[in-house]
Amino acid sequence: MGKATCSSRSCRSMNAGIIIKTLFFLLFCRHVYSRCKILRCNSEYVASTLNLRGPNKSVAYCNALRSYARCTRRAANACRGDLAYHSAVHGIEDLMTQHRCSKEGPTSPIRPQSTTPNLQGTASLDLCDYQMSFAQKHDHLPNYQHCAMFGDPHVRTFADEFHTCRIEGSWPLLDNNYLFAQATSYPVAKGSNATATSKLTIIFKNMKECIDQKVYKAEVDNLPAAFEDGSVNGGERPGGTSLSIREHIPGRHVEIHAAYIGTTIAVRQAGRQLSFSIRAAEEVARSFTEEQDLQLCVGGCPLSQRISRDECCCNVHTTIPAEKAHQLCKEKLPVEDLYFQSCVFDVVTSGDANFTLAAHGALEDARVFHPDARKLHLFQNDTAGRPVAPSFFILIALVLLLSQ
Repeated sequence: MGKATCSSRSCRSMNAGIIIKTLFFLLFCRHVYSRCKILRCNSEYVASTLNLRGPNKSVAYCNALRSYARCTRRAANACRGDLAYHSAVHGIEDLMTQHRCSKEGPTSPIRPQSTTPNLQGTASLDLCDYQMSFAQKHDHLPNYQHCAMFGDPHVRTFADEFHTCRIEGSWPLLDNNYLFAQATSYPVAKGSNATATSKLTIIFKNMKECIDQKVYKAEVDNLPAAFEDGSVNGGERPGGTSLSIREHIPGRHVEIHAAYIGTTIAVRQAGRQLSFSIRAAEEVARSFTEEQDLQLCVGGCPLSQRISRDECCCNVHTTIPAEKAHQLCKEKLPVEDLYFQSCVFDVVTSGDANFTLAAHGALEDARVFHPDARKLHLFQNDTAGRPVAPSFFILIALVLLLSQ
């Protein structure tokens, strides 16, 4: 059977038709995208969340998210197929879940545009607000990551791996282009491999136009609400207010907000130990070189420094038996996840019931800081230290049933 052919004239005519149709399609797409106002929605959201302060900060933030969602709904038809638009929609859903905002409720008032903008300090303001700068550059909100260290210590890495460590002495939690954080630990009981954090040092590195270098140091029974030099912000530079420190509970809970790098750090004291939690922009968390490879928040504890939580009670003389520790932890942590297991481990090895507060505080920080609410609770690790999804256990159970 011969192959179908066409004359040179008919082929040229057919090709021309395809080209014309393609051009019309591209022009149509350009017209559709030109009517997409997602950048305006992004700008209004960023403007409404700038400098939120005071006890009603959470309410105002939820109002801003509802306004953002309403703006995207109005732009839905014009923005169909726009990647920036769909990224914003998914980002709003995640943020509303993370901050427990209801979909129905009041919204932020629309801010009138200024006819005589003040140009002084505008460049610095944009540069020193990471989220706004990122959104303007990439047409979507940045991704965030969460890391925590609490109790024995237990480390939850940016990749959601969960390790219990015997690290004694000083170890770096973070070491990148913007931040350095170090924890110092000591043994919790004689004859035990378990340790607890007694000192935290956090260095916010110098950033042109935004902040002078600032150092925060905390020790057990000394949780200051100021940096080492006595200041509570980033200094006298134009963007100095983009770094601030706030005391939630005197001597027990401090938060440091670094808007210029999209980062928030919580430091807590529970019993005789300190805990550390961070929510950092993904770009910031990954800004390190090969020489800066030892970071507990990035790679977790080295294999030689990891402890099995299942062997916590062996050869340890404690005043609180495992059954009692289980009961105490259950009161604060009803879900028997890795936070619960860590709590039992800490209470048994230390004999200090205050360690229930450490695990509870870490879980509460994760509830606020973690970008994916579905990953709030982690369950038993595999040998590599990675949390195993609940579906894995269901699969194993089915295999066992079918093999009988």
